[in-house]
Amino acid sequence: MFTKAFLQELGNGKLRIEEQLLRAECERRGVPVALYLAKHMQRRRLPLTGETFVAGDIDALHAAMQQLKIVPPPPNDYPESLSPFLHRRVWKSTLGAIEQRFMDDGSEPVFVKPAQRRKNFRGRVFASSDEFREIGSVSRRQEVWCSEVVQWRAEFRVYVIGPDVVSIDHYCGNRDLRLDRATLDNALEIFRSSGQAPSAYGIDFGVLPGGQTALIEANDGFALGAYDIDGSAYTDLVMTRWRELVSGGGGSNQ
Repeated sequence: MFTKAFLQELGNGKLRIEEQLLRAECERRGVPVALYLAKHMQRRRLPLTGETFVAGDIDALHAAMQQLKIVPPPPNDYPESLSPFLHRRVWKSTLGAIEQRFMDDGSEPVFVKPAQRRKNFRGRVFASSDEFREIGSVSRRQEVWCSEVVQWRAEFRVYVIGPDVVSIDHYCGNRDLRLDRATLDNALEIFRSSGQAPSAYGIDFGVLPGGQTALIEANDGFALGAYDIDGSAYTDLVMTRWRELVSGGGGSNQ
């Protein structure tokens, strides 16, 4: 059990839905809660220890890790062990190389997103070289993930703690569709057996036009968006992952 929880506020006590869930559950569990602003974390004004729980956005949590001398885990959006579940081509490139490809031969549309945790543009489909103007002066040397464009009929986030699925939340597309549970369970078992999976995480799957259940992307559990998951399960998940990080297990998802 953590002795205190530091939750990021947006100003004037305003909280994102994730921190709202965490505050209510921490109070229910008797864990004292203190709110902080991002600038306070960046300036190391909080008395962090291995017994304090911290929640917030990526930048705030990376600052907390730096203070606690934790090496931030690298992003692992497309785990190698789960490549058979992608059902589309996914590859790494640079933003400049993809832009040049469009300029040279009018490439087919491609989905592109930053490969690092710091997102200086949102993942999106590019269909022409002209569309690269919309991201302005973003460095063309940065690494990006590229994917063949597919049509997702429905998209879901699967919340996982250890071997257990604690919630499956629909967030886009046809609500009447469902993931194939056998495919999902097989993928999660492979991920866990590979040694790449963190102790707690979210992983997005979708349904393709042909009915296949396919991996969209994996998401680390330490700064994870909440959809319909209840506060107790969400708190268990992010606390489990934070405990792993402060205990020295942060690099397991490489």
